[in-house]
Amino acid sequence: MIFQRAVRREFTQTAAGVFTALFAIMLTTQLIRLLNEAVQGKVEAEAVTALLGFAALNYLPHLLSLSLFVAILLSLSRAYRDSEMVVWFSCGLPLTAWIRPVIAFAAPLVVTIAALTFFLSPWAASESVEFRNKLSARRDAGQVAPGTFQESSTGNRVVFVEEVADDTSHVRNVFVSDTRSDRVGITVAGTGHQEIAANGDRFIVLQQGRRYEFAPGSADFSQVEYARYAIRLETKEARGVVQTPRTMGTLELLALDSRQHRSELLARLSLPISAVVLALLSIPLSFVNPRAGRSANMLLAILAYLFYNNLMTLGQEWVARGKLSFAVGLLAVHLLMLCLLPALFYRRIAVSSFLRLSR
Repeated sequence: MIFQRAVRREFTQTAAGVFTALFAIMLTTQLIRLLNEAVQGKVEAEAVTALLGFAALNYLPHLLSLSLFVAILLSLSRAYRDSEMVVWFSCGLPLTAWIRPVIAFAAPLVVTIAALTFFLSPWAASESVEFRNKLSARRDAGQVAPGTFQESSTGNRVVFVEEVADDTSHVRNVFVSDTRSDRVGITVAGTGHQEIAANGDRFIVLQQGRRYEFAPGSADFSQVEYARYAIRLETKEARGVVQTPRTMGTLELLALDSRQHRSELLARLSLPISAVVLALLSIPLSFVNPRAGRSANMLLAILAYLFYNNLMTLGQEWVARGKLSFAVGLLAVHLLMLCLLPALFYRRIAVSSFLRLSR
């Protein structure tokens, strides 16, 4: 019982340290990317925090899986370096006896990874896309800072407003430049606001202004004065999140049978399964000979991790292309890695017995 508590405490402390480091690296890289988009005007500055939160939820399952693998690997490697494993083997306990405490520690993390992968991460991906669409719609509606030129998401319209009302629903002194295939239109107005028609189409309505149209390279142009001029920004059908396999819920994926949807379902199922397999693989891969170098096992473990992840990615790609069935893509990779476990355990047990006898 004391041993079990000590092992869980060491695993937990190591996993917390590894996860904190990985999470900080992820947040830093995502923050730099989002700040770069904010500088380029692709996202608004106040949206960076929300988008960073969605990105964190999306990456959490991968970070937890890697943290679980590295934590067990580091903890058992330390036991080898400090000769604690020699005491373990001298008591007649085999290396396979570590499977039970490792599984007991990994179980709640695997459940968390599954919950994140099946539910929270797809929700975060969908919310991130919807949030970006709303930001794009706000830019198209002319809800911009006064005194700046704002390009629409499609790139064919530029809006400038001199003044924004306190409630941001109305703007004053509006300039709109829109480009078509053969005509350029310039619209100026004293005021403007946004409206949604009964059929769901969204418009920006300009009042008390003029519109000029001309063909590039031609001196001919037309001028129209208007009291009210409406520009349709999007239809009801065009609004909303375009569902992709990555943003769909897991229950929705189960109901669909296309290759892309099966490939995404395979990716979600593979992540918690791979977390269990990696936790088991870390037991034999953690072996360190105290008399030799201490980095050889870490290099081998990293190569095994990369090999496993590349196999899963390859399997998902082949399922998406129709080269593999869903069942084969799900079972083949994980069974291959599981088949390596007996060989790795046998090799480590043999080496450990030799080292014990040599002492």
